[in-house]
Amino acid sequence: MQINYKLAAYPLLTIDPFISIWSYTEKPYTMETRTWFGQNKPLTLTATVDGTLYSLMGRCKGLPHGEVETIDVTPTCTRYGFACGGVKVEISFRAPHLLDDLDLLSTPVNFVDVSVVSADEKTHEAAVRFVWHDEICRAGEQTEPMLGKDYQAKELHIAWMGKAQQNLLCHSGDHVSIDWGYAYMAADADVRFARLGGHWGLSFERVWQVNGDKQTAHLLLGYDQVADIQYFDLTAKAYYARGGKTIVQALHEMHARRAEIYGRLDALDAQLLADALRVGGDSYAALVVASYRQSICAHKLIADKDGKPVFLSKENDSNGCIGTADVSYPSMPLYLIYQPELVRGLCRGILKFANMPAWKYDYAPHDIGRYPHATGQVYGLAADAYGMGVCDKVRQAQCYPPLYLDEGEENIYDHHMQMPVEECGNMILMLAAAAKADGDLSLVREYLPTLRQWVKYLKDYGEDPGEQLCTDDFAGHLAHNVNLAFKAVYGLAGYAYLMEKLGDKAEAEAYYAESRRMAKAVYEKAKTADGTALTLDKQGWSLKYNAVWDVLFDLHYLPEEFFINERETYIKKTNTYGVPLDSRADYTKSDWILWCAAMSDDEGTVEAYSAPIARYMAETSTRVPFGDWYDTKTGRIEHFMGRSVQGGIFMPLLKDKWLKK
Repeated sequence: MQINYKLAAYPLLTIDPFISIWSYTEKPYTMETRTWFGQNKPLTLTATVDGTLYSLMGRCKGLPHGEVETIDVTPTCTRYGFACGGVKVEISFRAPHLLDDLDLLSTPVNFVDVSVVSADEKTHEAAVRFVWHDEICRAGEQTEPMLGKDYQAKELHIAWMGKAQQNLLCHSGDHVSIDWGYAYMAADADVRFARLGGHWGLSFERVWQVNGDKQTAHLLLGYDQVADIQYFDLTAKAYYARGGKTIVQALHEMHARRAEIYGRLDALDAQLLADALRVGGDSYAALVVASYRQSICAHKLIADKDGKPVFLSKENDSNGCIGTADVSYPSMPLYLIYQPELVRGLCRGILKFANMPAWKYDYAPHDIGRYPHATGQVYGLAADAYGMGVCDKVRQAQCYPPLYLDEGEENIYDHHMQMPVEECGNMILMLAAAAKADGDLSLVREYLPTLRQWVKYLKDYGEDPGEQLCTDDFAGHLAHNVNLAFKAVYGLAGYAYLMEKLGDKAEAEAYYAESRRMAKAVYEKAKTADGTALTLDKQGWSLKYNAVWDVLFDLHYLPEEFFINERETYIKKTNTYGVPLDSRADYTKSDWILWCAAMSDDEGTVEAYSAPIARYMAETSTRVPFGDWYDTKTGRIEHFMGRSVQGGIFMPLLKDKWLKK
């Protein structure tokens, strides 16, 4: 078997947090394909060659299986090659994840190609069957009545299926599947809605006489959620449908544009892999391959009432929050490289909610709801937020109420469970980075009073943060957090940059001066013989990932010795599978390691930091979509899989692009 990049799990269908299907093995005939969180959502592939039936994908008990010869995975495509008798069968899964084309990016359709070719130059009869089972339309294991149909429509044969009883947006949460909407399969022929044992499914079947020429069938798999996101008072569909485009129109368009889209995807794959290899070698390229589709499909892109893009992350394998600021922040390097408007799309929901009566703090919110309901922050709710005495009763319910409508005088949030410095710094830095990437200041102008309030909070409380949470909240509250103080420093500098671009020279100079002063003060308190401490009272040590903005904004606040000492410390502390997050535990965050890699100009640093993470992906016993929080000694994930934050893996590539520019 040849595998160009060995991953812990392989992306197949990658549309959004609900339609995210993976293979957790290099032998896909040994288990069902699954969601990012492990629920079975079967895609099955079988081939009959000269009368012998082979199982290729999905568990088919009692059948011989084809041998996996190759697994080739790129940022946008996963391709398998199987040997079945004298025939080679290939199947590829390709996502239209072109970040510079928001309509294409948000179209809920993926491409699947199935091909057969003779492996021995003899003629064979080969029949291939590919099935998308009806579990995709159901949230649980129960069997429910299904509706479906197949029909010819111009050049396409289309089949669809969905539950007979639909209840749109009927639940929210973390490890939950969608059970509303309709699955679609389309090809030029041979697709149908059919009964498959005890279930229904969408099926493609074709028979070829195979000799010297490869025979290929092109399929489209799509999912129309009908209602995708509840965005405050707007029930929104995906961005592509903002002008009324239907899923059927999208299928026809994707079919007609297949060659063009494939050409663009191939060009993206080639360039991205070439850049990754140049910047960080083969190990870094493996991380890029593992992260690209995963980060994108952990979001949903919609349009607000003004048609502006709103890019909504989901806190996968955490608490299911939607639009979380400190999840958006680590993910942004990928989107800054290809589409800075998506970074503003990450910010729009937080800015909107922060200006509603329900949010009473002078710092930034954490999130705007629980996926797919963006109806007000759910993190850190007060125990009596609903006047019930115990908030857990509501947390266990299907959906939170519309929290954004709360106009009561009492605060429904617990201040102790918020992330004040963290989120203020995140929001300002995201907006500043997006403005640096493309010069667009429109969102900054719209919410300037809010940003002034947040930067004042950073100025007043950021230099020596009190006991509070940061984005690494799993580690608990921490006072005098050096990394959090650095976030305040560069939040002030980011605000100064925005003021400079807006032409407010006096305010820009004042905040540049204050951020420079604060940087010096924080560094002096944090400096130790080996680098910098975890806390300002010189206890422990930690990854200083927030200091990367000193490099990216060309600020030179920190002396060269800081970056040299940090690199030496991290290399010295590295375990089998990476450098720990800090001195408190052996676990780490892979995204933050790559942010730290971008702080060094030493050739080989990115590769040195990437190699242990690539080893973790290849050797971990917890076979799940690229887990970002894992133990650096055992290689087992602590938690967190399939998350959007792996867009942070692209930080060295962002640095490469910005500094060359």
